[in-house]
Amino acid sequence: MEKVRLTGEKATLLITLYAKAEESRLPGSLLQDHYAAEAVARLDHDFSALGMRPDEMIGLAMRAYSLDAWARAFIAAHRGATVLHLGCGLDSRVYRVAPPPEVNWFDVDYPDVIDLRRALYPPRPGYQMLGSSMADLGWLSQIPTDRPALVVAEGLFLYLSEDQVLQLLRTVTTQFPSGEVVFDAYSRMGLALAARNRMFRATGAVMRWSLDNPLDLESQVPGLRLCDEQWVYEESGGRQWARYTWPARAAIWLMRRVAPLRRLGRLLRYRF
Repeated sequence: MEKVRLTGEKATLLITLYAKAEESRLPGSLLQDHYAAEAVARLDHDFSALGMRPDEMIGLAMRAYSLDAWARAFIAAHRGATVLHLGCGLDSRVYRVAPPPEVNWFDVDYPDVIDLRRALYPPRPGYQMLGSSMADLGWLSQIPTDRPALVVAEGLFLYLSEDQVLQLLRTVTTQFPSGEVVFDAYSRMGLALAARNRMFRATGAVMRWSLDNPLDLESQVPGLRLCDEQWVYEESGGRQWARYTWPARAAIWLMRRVAPLRRLGRLLRYRF
């Protein structure tokens, strides 16, 4: 068993890991993240203390599933791409997406998080892990810059300051010849509500960055262009809708019809 000693924003990775692991056990699992389930089983941590509800598991799985789909589409269009999975935590995205070996995939997070990843996940061709804070962009010097790049940042940017987010995006968009950036973002109201979530509040993590208008990033980061905007609970076919409890379905129904509520949380895809 691997002992867990994480606090603050690092500890939030346990919430998302557990959500994806437990969603894979639910009937009709969307993510089927068996790697996450195996990782949870190997961690010496009381996940039951989270008191996580199935609705929360499904919601976090939907977010991951959409970002996975964008990653697969980018890799299909750029077979020799570079993927930068930032603030990767203990997420098993590289195994879910299963890129071909010619793709250079880098998982980046704090050194102690990466040490824990190495103990939980096996190596695979084309896959590397880098330990660094997102505030220190020195790790980018280890990345080849001659390929199109996909940047995936799930549950990361909200913990950074605006200056840190903009510096990271400006650096990436000038260092690589072309690519995409995909991430989740929250309006100011959405960030305030997320900060009140009992599970995230218990970690002591501070949420900092919000984005009311996705087009603002186009003027703040030269060369960045919004090409897709998706509501967090958006899906095709409605299969996940039936898996929610009726109070959650009622809340989602209301959010879908009230514009300010739809903007609480979004998945964004930019090209550069």
